[in-house]
Amino acid sequence: MKFNIAIIGLGYVGLPLAIEFGKKYKVLGFDINTQRIEGLKSGFDSTQEADLEGMRMAMSLTGDKGLSFSSDVLDLQSCTIFIVTVPTPIDQFKAPDLTPLIKASEMLGKVLKRGDIVIYESTVYPGCTEEECVPVLEKYSGLTFNKDFYCGYSPERINPGDKVNTLTKIKKVTSGSTPEIAEIVDKLYASIITAGTHKAPSMKVAEASKAIENAQRDVNISFVNELSLIFDRIGIDTHDVLEAAGTKWNFLKYKPGLVGGHCIGVDPYYLAHKAESLGYHPQVILSGRRVNDNMGMFVANKVVKLMIAKGGSIKGADVLILGVTFKENCPDVRNTKVVDIYNELKQFQINVDVYDPWADIAEVKHEYNIDLLPKLSVKPYAAVIVAVAHNEFLTLDYSAFKANNAVIFDTKACIDRTLVDGRL
Repeated sequence: MKFNIAIIGLGYVGLPLAIEFGKKYKVLGFDINTQRIEGLKSGFDSTQEADLEGMRMAMSLTGDKGLSFSSDVLDLQSCTIFIVTVPTPIDQFKAPDLTPLIKASEMLGKVLKRGDIVIYESTVYPGCTEEECVPVLEKYSGLTFNKDFYCGYSPERINPGDKVNTLTKIKKVTSGSTPEIAEIVDKLYASIITAGTHKAPSMKVAEASKAIENAQRDVNISFVNELSLIFDRIGIDTHDVLEAAGTKWNFLKYKPGLVGGHCIGVDPYYLAHKAESLGYHPQVILSGRRVNDNMGMFVANKVVKLMIAKGGSIKGADVLILGVTFKENCPDVRNTKVVDIYNELKQFQINVDVYDPWADIAEVKHEYNIDLLPKLSVKPYAAVIVAVAHNEFLTLDYSAFKANNAVIFDTKACIDRTLVDGRL
């Protein structure tokens, strides 16, 4: 089958997708960020997710195959399949922010032709594609859904920073707005996903599957986070308890920690939003979110208590946070909960330094108004918090900090236990 594909949004999800499709089809990678486009044209990927060799290979192909990049909407007019991978964040009130999705749909509506297919990968609540996106496509195109154009939904399953479970190795859920379109969408993805596909019976089912994947993980982590809060009061180590409980074959070995990022810390609110719009107020999902959202505050307060216990002063003290990205060995700072630790410590009038060799200094400044240290130096910090388990931090000489009587708090339980004063 011949396809002329456009990938809308070239972030952590869109770029790997564009590269794989570009090896087999004619693909246009589109993004409104002109700086991003110019970087990709020159072979640079700020997300560090792309297979750069594969990207160069796809860009060198000609004819019915090959990858090109553009930020010019006019270049979309020759495409027949549009795959939307724009972000779907939450706003300050933790409600779904569909602005990027609606803007992308408006743009596509202006170039949509009869027979075209729009496939959404952005994480949404069940029914969003048909209830929110389709009316926008119809309005701006003047075309009729499921008569002149069609839609599909195939939730992204990209795991940022994971070099093992990459795009083609993760089974893909697919769906379409009609049985015929569902078959086309499924075959399209099956042509690049070596792990195979699962064709859902409807777009709503596919949307819901993505929402509950992350909600389930969020609830499980919230349970062990709550255990961590309880065991801290009891005076026992959470990981010792989990290790003991984990000797039973059916115990789920989740670990406590900060839950941020573009998926787990966001998607449950999409599911809750849909439930509440139908008159049901979810209990488990939102209680789990409340626990996880408060872990940064708990860490900061625990560190302050440990500092006091060591006889240190709080106001004006110097504290170092190691890591600001939402997960290890990854430059992604979206919805990072390390910021909660930072903000809580600042409330105590503590001087907080943050160092992260993976994060972009300008991006962190723009998103969170935090000035990252350009390089790490050992100075007499009152406390050091290991917030992210980057490889660089696993081999750090913490004894140098301990020599200055610093409190060492390990949120990831990733360094030598004899060196730490506390951990989640």
